[in-house]
Amino acid sequence: MIKTAIIGGTGVYDPELLDDIKEITNENKYGLVKVTLGKYEGEEIAFIPRHGASHSVPPHLINYRANILALKELGVKNIIATAAVGSLNLDLEPGHFLLADQFLDFTKVRKHTFFEGDEGGVVHCDMTVPYCPDVRKAIEKVALEKDCIVHNGGVYVCTEGPRFETAAEINMFKMLGGDVIGMTSVPEVSLARELGMCYGNISIVTNHAAGISPTILTHSEVVEMMQTNIATVRTLIMEAIKYLDDDKSCDCRKILDETGMNNG
Repeated sequence: MIKTAIIGGTGVYDPELLDDIKEITNENKYGLVKVTLGKYEGEEIAFIPRHGASHSVPPHLINYRANILALKELGVKNIIATAAVGSLNLDLEPGHFLLADQFLDFTKVRKHTFFEGDEGGVVHCDMTVPYCPDVRKAIEKVALEKDCIVHNGGVYVCTEGPRFETAAEINMFKMLGGDVIGMTSVPEVSLARELGMCYGNISIVTNHAAGISPTILTHSEVVEMMQTNIATVRTLIMEAIKYLDDDKSCDCRKILDETGMNNG
């Protein structure tokens, strides 16, 4: 049984992390998904590179529905995802980690639900706490053990991309209560919740956002900061897995009662 999956950007996956590695292709109604399977300390893990193996898929063109459904069909119950983000909050400095508990969705063209009125019907899925508190708690526990600077709770602002935001947009997002800004967590988190999966996000602060940073933002700056922190990110993910108990106190699976999909 594959209970836990990792969704990561380029560089997060390292073949040395897993044993008995194999790649499978899942075909579902939304598309084809390549999933890497392996074992970590005897437990089976699934991994999906969000942007493709060669980082060739921009954030607004990722097939989020195919990815999440593929993991569901593999039996996955827990997802730990990573994201490089800019900071809107001076207390969140480059190199810090944020475990988001809320999001603001400013995407525009993405397919963001499994319930489109066809055979799936129409379901208004609760999003009061979209990011699983139990997954966040597991990640936080490891971060504190490793003396990482981690902030458990915060608002992830998701924009369409692939461009960076203007200074005026950043100012607006700050006024709305945003803490970090990225391009990938939505609809990934909401799709996982629709299917009753526990989803946690490790946001790696790579820079201060436009208008906050004293310099012009560059993609190379983001990549460089990710490379600096990638070993720590891998440790947080893999060590957190051992704290993901089957008997959680969260209500992530309760959505399945509402949709009639709770068949165990």
